[in-house]
Amino acid sequence: MEHIIANIQSIVVFIIVLSILVIVHEWGHFITAKKLGVKVDRFALGFGPKLCSIIHDGTEFLICAVPLGGYVKMAGDERTECKGSPDEFYSKSPGHRALIVLNGPVVNFILAYFCLTLVFMLGFPDLGTKVGELVKDYPAQQAGLMVDDKILEINAQKVASWTDIQQSIVESQTNTIVLKIERNGEVIEKTIVPKVDERKNIFGQLKMTRMIGIVPKEEIISLKYGFFESFVKGGEKLVEITVMTYKAIYFMLTGTMSAKDSVTGPVGIFLIIKKAAEMGFPDLVFVVGVISASLAIFNLMPVIPLDGGHLFLLGIERIRGKALPAKIDDYIAKVGFSLIILLALYVFYSDFARLGWIDKIKGLFS
Repeated sequence: MEHIIANIQSIVVFIIVLSILVIVHEWGHFITAKKLGVKVDRFALGFGPKLCSIIHDGTEFLICAVPLGGYVKMAGDERTECKGSPDEFYSKSPGHRALIVLNGPVVNFILAYFCLTLVFMLGFPDLGTKVGELVKDYPAQQAGLMVDDKILEINAQKVASWTDIQQSIVESQTNTIVLKIERNGEVIEKTIVPKVDERKNIFGQLKMTRMIGIVPKEEIISLKYGFFESFVKGGEKLVEITVMTYKAIYFMLTGTMSAKDSVTGPVGIFLIIKKAAEMGFPDLVFVVGVISASLAIFNLMPVIPLDGGHLFLLGIERIRGKALPAKIDDYIAKVGFSLIILLALYVFYSDFARLGWIDKIKGLFS
């Protein structure tokens, strides 16, 4: 019974988180359209059959049965429907239309920045600096490091988390690395000559990496920062996530990185949110920030029906001085929709394969 209740709670948290992300994204389109004088007919949370709705200021706000997205329907947002009224989407200049389209992803980036900043104020979760394990025959073991040694400094630079330790070792340029450690209340120094190994990075690329052979102790710490420093840290983390995501997309497109092991869909996101919620509020806020940034990045891909696809066509219209012929527009839209459907099917398949469900299904027929 407790297991069933826990799963119901996880589903509720997942729906709330996804709804917040969708509402924020669509609100970016909605408020920009309203400010620029475009009539908004519908603001929908979800897809499929309508569950309930309310009309306010000429817009129908509705909740639909399938909570996996949402949309904003503006007057005249289809070229064939536009009658030339000044409050229609296609009656506006390409610049204003681009602003309406762009502000969906923009507010997702703003939400991500707010979430990441809040996490640094609440306490950013990371592994501590205690050594949990020593790799046999690696420099750390040979230099006399021991399990439960707490690393305080690397090359005279203070380290607050295991992330700091990894970064300091990988980016070090000297032939030796000087570690200041705390052992049984005593502070001592150890000089280590790092070993250079060829290892795969998070993008699946083989890189020569400096290592000393230490594994962190599974001890989560909370790194708290002041109000203004959290704003800086939040911005740095958002830039880091954005750069890493675009790098991952590039490496997947070039075949360097496995898309199957890297792409996550609704099932994978549900499990991530479930685990984060179990770990605590700061972890959940961090995940919401990461997903919001990822949603913005995904929507900026130059494929119809994504926002990036519409921005791409508006860019062409701006350069040409007129829109593409309706037939070409329609063809691009059909190709784009087909690609998105194929991507959705692939993402679901990847999620199921990662969880072992595909093998279980195959086992039923073998």
